Amino acid sequence: MLMMPEAREKTVIKSGQTQSFKMTSCELLDQSDCPVFSQNDVYQGQSPPRQGAKRISQVGMKLKQCCLQTFTLQNFLNKFPIIHWLPKYRCDTFQSDLIAGLTVGLTVIPQGLAYAQVADLPAQFGLYSAFIGCFIYALMGTSKDITLGPTAILSLMTATFATRVSPVLPSGEKDTTIALLMTFMCGIFQFILGVLKLGILVNFISYPVINAFTTAAAITIGFGQVKNILGLDDIPDDFIDMVYLTFKKLPETRIWDMTMGLISFVLVTLLKIIRDLKWVKARDPENQVSIFHLILRKCLWIIGTASNAIVVISASGVVAILEYRGMTDYIRVTGHIKPGLPEFTLPRFQVDTGNVTLSTGQIFSNLGAGLVIVPLLSLVEAMAVGKAFARVNNYKIDPSQEFLAIGVSNIVSAFFQSYPVTGSFSRTAVNSQSGVRTPMGGVWTGGLVILALCVLTPWFYYIPKSALAAVIISAVIPMVEYHTVIELWRANKFDLVPYFITFICSLLVGIEYGILIGVGISLVMILYPTARPKIEYTYRPGVVIVTPTQGLNFPAAEYMESRALEKSLNGDDAPRHIVLNMEHMTDLDYTAIQSLKTLQVDCGLHNVMLVLTNGQSRVTERIQSANLKNVSMFETISEALTKLETSEEDAALTSVACKEEDCRL
Repeated sequence: MLMMPEAREKTVIKSGQTQSFKMTSCELLDQSDCPVFSQNDVYQGQSPPRQGAKRISQVGMKLKQCCLQTFTLQNFLNKFPIIHWLPKYRCDTFQSDLIAGLTVGLTVIPQGLAYAQVADLPAQFGLYSAFIGCFIYALMGTSKDITLGPTAILSLMTATFATRVSPVLPSGEKDTTIALLMTFMCGIFQFILGVLKLGILVNFISYPVINAFTTAAAITIGFGQVKNILGLDDIPDDFIDMVYLTFKKLPETRIWDMTMGLISFVLVTLLKIIRDLKWVKARDPENQVSIFHLILRKCLWIIGTASNAIVVISASGVVAILEYRGMTDYIRVTGHIKPGLPEFTLPRFQVDTGNVTLSTGQIFSNLGAGLVIVPLLSLVEAMAVGKAFARVNNYKIDPSQEFLAIGVSNIVSAFFQSYPVTGSFSRTAVNSQSGVRTPMGGVWTGGLVILALCVLTPWFYYIPKSALAAVIISAVIPMVEYHTVIELWRANKFDLVPYFITFICSLLVGIEYGILIGVGISLVMILYPTARPKIEYTYRPGVVIVTPTQGLNFPAAEYMESRALEKSLNGDDAPRHIVLNMEHMTDLDYTAIQSLKTLQVDCGLHNVMLVLTNGQSRVTERIQSANLKNVSMFETISEALTKLETSEEDAALTSVACKEEDCRL
């Protein structure tokens, strides 16, 4: 059926005045929800039409209903999953959670002290970051395996975005105000994402980008600890300068530090190998294993799991013995650590060290992209860990609830002098392998960290920096997933483009810019097919059928317009009429409609007809409301071709009749 809608003059009532002007309904946000009246429907000085009032009333009712359904006691209680599983808590579950929690605690204490070095903060801040998140996640988390705390990636991000731009205190340490404020702002950002259920934003960071960034960060972190292994000073944080000066200062290597670091690294690696041993008989159900062998295997697994703690304690004992015998300054140690729990303080939005003063605006300017990158990376890391272990242990997690749990954890942790925290893959693996059953295991982990802060801090003085460096290097080595390159090559070679760009830029330009560049490249690769969609062209005598294989929106509108006109005007039987097959289009935006108008005008200049077919109801309504003149719309391509053939015959007959009339004259 041929439809040729026409534009007409509209009159809109606003504030009791009549405004008359030319407009089309495609210029409205949504024609179905915007009351538009003609000149005959003017209600000057009267109430609006009943239809508009009815729609406003419906919107108000829906909004009220949404609020009533959202802000309820039940919804509030659902934000605390502990309410559902705590009444079912049993003694055997308590035993499993206790063992797992204490095991993870033995891992997080040395890791926390080591990661504080990566964050360029005093050692106690690694422990401050290791316990509050455990308690909050036990209340709000949906994964039984995840343990929140400091991680290598977030420690590096804290150093990059916060510590390095912080002023130096008279004591020589960096001011922690910016780092703590970043924790608070990360929590706010994550909490908002959870409330608005905007977890889709995390999906825009593709796997190749995440993997390349993680690998580059692991290399940066690992090589950054070589200076502590060798006992070198004055090594910068930028990767290129770091590598250059590390090799340049090799002659300044401290033998005792290097010996301690290498031995610690070898011991940690060997103990982890013992932990991961796969016993042959354990996989054979026909072979019975004696109780002695089971106990021996369990003991070896516990020793391997506590490898970090064992190595750090042993190294500290060696340093204490050396100092007792008067051999001081042979091995560099962590030094004095402030004992006790952190003070409860509000995050400060200004810095005043006496020598340097930074306003709130200057602080946020220094943080820059870190206000977005750090919370998103935190969520990406946590969701990757949570989904991996949920899949292995056959349960589901709620992403929006996880966002809320991690956000609240960071908000509360900021009041206890913590830098940003998230789920740790290594500690979550230990937690799962230890047989944890509920998030309550994190409570025991946090309790052990508190005990260490209250009792063991005097002994932390003797921990060698080289031993902590060995712990960090052994933790980040598994993050270098070189085999991913082979997998991407086999699956989709184009994914290697964002992978290598992210990896190279993270090392050369900076870890904070590498992730931004990688995300940008991924978005370009996603948007390019949208801007340059595949278009199929089918030729018939005097006609070209143009079929976009996907929806038509503003990035591709002008491209489709130019390509369709080009195919129409070029060729042996040009010009050809254009049949736009819209069977794959589910929607049209304003720019696309304007492109159709322009295409229709260009067709008229070249005596070419533009015919639209196979439009879905929503698309057809949009086109009709745009008042496209002299444009025909048909339900099928065959109807359009028939109409064009008829039009050609009519035009030919008219031309012949005109010639005969000229001859008679």
